[in-house]
Amino acid sequence: MMSGLTIVWQQRDVMLSGLATTLELSVIGAILAALLGAVIFAALIHRARPVRFAAIALVDAMRCVPFMLFCYLLYYGLPYAGLTMDNFTVGIVALSIYHASYMAELLRGAWKELPRDTIDAGTAFGFHGIGLLRIVLPPVFIAAVPMLGNQFIQIIKDSAFLVIIAVEELTYAANEIQATYYVPFASFVCAVLGYWTLCLIVEGGVRFFTEMTAARR
Repeated sequence: MMSGLTIVWQQRDVMLSGLATTLELSVIGAILAALLGAVIFAALIHRARPVRFAAIALVDAMRCVPFMLFCYLLYYGLPYAGLTMDNFTVGIVALSIYHASYMAELLRGAWKELPRDTIDAGTAFGFHGIGLLRIVLPPVFIAAVPMLGNQFIQIIKDSAFLVIIAVEELTYAANEIQATYYVPFASFVCAVLGYWTLCLIVEGGVRFFTEMTAARR
């Protein structure tokens, strides 16, 4: 066991590079998923029924398709559509689109719990559509922060699946070390600790934000 940990320590640059890539994938994917999720959320609460149905169909499709298969579909399907991307970009696109649907549902849940006074006040002042959305979206995001934080953690964990399309993230780095030196337990335990560290950072950030907003009320 100690020899395995020693080998992983000697290859720490590989592990740290994979960890940095995982962090980059997760942060970019979470930001894009949140932005796209806000757009889908707007469609979910749109007055026009066709717009709502299209958004619901997208959300249902993403919730029913395993993320790993979705990665495969994008990786092998995009070239057929004339879109050629590197593996890292495909990973970002997969994380963003897949988790945007979940974030849209989380925002819709927070919107349903929003006091009607806020919505009624905006409507009374003549705001509709995008104008009303600009008013309600900030409090909706604030109310949904704990759930969005959980989704961010899920993005971090799902980034490990990108190893199947050869994105050089943390799981890829651990697999490279164990394949070269045959220390699977040590390399994968260190990878788990890396993911755990990132998730703890997200949990701490969400807790800090929640306490800060609660103190200002």
